[in-house]
This record gives sequence, structure tokens and C-alpha cells, in this order.
Amino acid sequence: MTNDQLRQALRNLNGERDVVFYFGEGEVCMVPKAMLIPHEEDHLIKLTDGRHEYIVDAERIAWIRLG
Repeated sequence: MTNDQLRQALRNLNGERDVVFYFGEGEVCMVPKAMLIPHEEDHLIKLTDGRHEYIVDAERIAWIRLG
């Protein structure tokens, strides 16, 4: 998955839904009440739960669950 594809998939996150990322190595990352941070000059995919920022490596994602 590319960064652009991931940003497109997460574009509707507005702080009302949880997102869980599953990585090929069996690792899991859950972001409660996730909000997508608008595109910045660093071109990283960033989410926030209002308390923390999460930077996601699009190439490592096996699948995503949007709650």
C-alpha cells in the first residue's frame, strides 16, 4: 500500500471511529477515536487520538479495521 492509498482510505476519520492496523509480522496498533492529520511537508501519514500522534508506515500494513 502506498501513502496516497492509505491517506485515501483514512480520509473520513474524524475522531468518532477507532482504527486498528495489522502488520505482516503479527504486530497490531490501535488508535482510539482516530483523526487523520492533514497532509504536511514531511509526507508522513499521521493520526491522532487527541493525546498522541501515530506515524504509520503504509508499506508494512497487512490490513486495517475501521470501527
